[in-house]
Order: sequence, then C-alpha cells, then structure tokens
Amino acid sequence: MRHEIRHRPSYALLEVTLDPGEAVTAEAGAMVSHTDGVEIRTDRGGGGLLSSVKSSVLGGESFFRNTFTAPEGGSVTLAPPLPGDVVHHEIDDETLYVQSGSYVAAERGIDLDTEFGGTSSFFGGEGLFLLSLTGSGPTFFASYGAVEPVELDAGERHVVDTGHVVAFTEEVSWDVSRVGGLKSSLLSGEGLVCEFGGPGTVWLQTRSHDAFLSWLIPQLPTREE
Repeated sequence: MRHEIRHRPSYALLEVTLDPGEAVTAEAGAMVSHTDGVEIRTDRGGGGLLSSVKSSVLGGESFFRNTFTAPEGGSVTLAPPLPGDVVHHEIDDETLYVQSGSYVAAERGIDLDTEFGGTSSFFGGEGLFLLSLTGSGPTFFASYGAVEPVELDAGERHVVDTGHVVAFTEEVSWDVSRVGGLKSSLLSGEGLVCEFGGPGTVWLQTRSHDAFLSWLIPQLPTREE
C-alpha cells in the first residue's frame, strides 16, 4: 500500500494506492474520489456491534466504516471533515489511541475499538473518547489546524486540553482531570485536561472545534420574537 498526503497542512488530502489484494478501511464520509474499478463495502466498525454502538453514541464516530479494495489495482482519495492536516503513522503489533473524530483510515486488518476516558469526562461538555487501533500496518488520523507531535521522555509530563488531543502511543500514561475548581474553570474558559506521562508520543492539534463553536454560536443571529 502506497500513500501520498497533499495540500498540507491546511487542507490535507490523502491518496491511498492499492495493489490487487490490498484494502484500506476508512471513516464513513471520508471518501473524496476513487479510480475506476475500486470496490466499496460498508459495514459496522471493528470490535463488534456493542463497540460500534458505543462509538456512535458516545464517541461521536459514525456507526459504519467503508472498506475499499481494488481487484486490479487503483487509488482512493480521503479527507477529514475539518480543515487541517493528515498524519501517517505505522503501528507494529501495538495499539494507537486516536481521539474520536480524528480517525481517517487504516489498513484492513487493524482492529478498531472504543475506549472511554473515565466518568469525569461527562462533565464540561468536552468528553475524551478514544478509538484504539490495534495491529500492524499504516494508520491515518487528522487534526483540526496543524498537528504538533510531542515526544516525551521517560517520566516527563505534559498537560493538554482535551479539545487539542489528536492521538498518542500506547506506552504513554494518561489521566483526565478538571482545571482547578469550578470557578476557575468558568473564568479561564478551560475545562478538562489530560495529563500525559512519558515515554511515548502525543500528537496535538493547534485548533479546537469546541473552542471554535464557543466563539461562533454567540455570533449567529437569533430569531426575534
């Protein structure tokens, strides 16, 4: 499987070229185009029915996944819904955690399941919901805005607003908490944060769709009674 990421970092477009027998599974709605001869099969996401329902209801991920094959070879182009970058990361018999909404695609055979980041994530409207991608092969995930990889040494700590988390490797330890008390959370505009511990890699995005919506919604006109 070969790939090319174009128009990055603002409007990244992923093109995956498939040889006969290869397949890529993508988030429903991610397809932009494909060459003649590419076949599409739509089914429930990995991890079984319960996992798919959890993903749909809790994580904001769609209920279905599309698998693309090309019996005689071909290519498919994919893109995330928000402007930003697309990152390629190879996993080798390991797990990668991706924030719900950032998953774009992975090689067929990589298992997708849903992880929930703790009951505290229910508060503040910015729940941390994760997809776990387990297996070996290429994975692709997206950011809103540019993506910033942070390499953590053993014992090194890094605190990230949950709205800016994109993905992290399995060896990274993590814990979700609220910023200060309720008063400080309201005054600072911050809510939940995730404290990561090294070693490992964390990918951040430079923009938060929750922050954008918080700015946008008050600007929208309201109906006069």
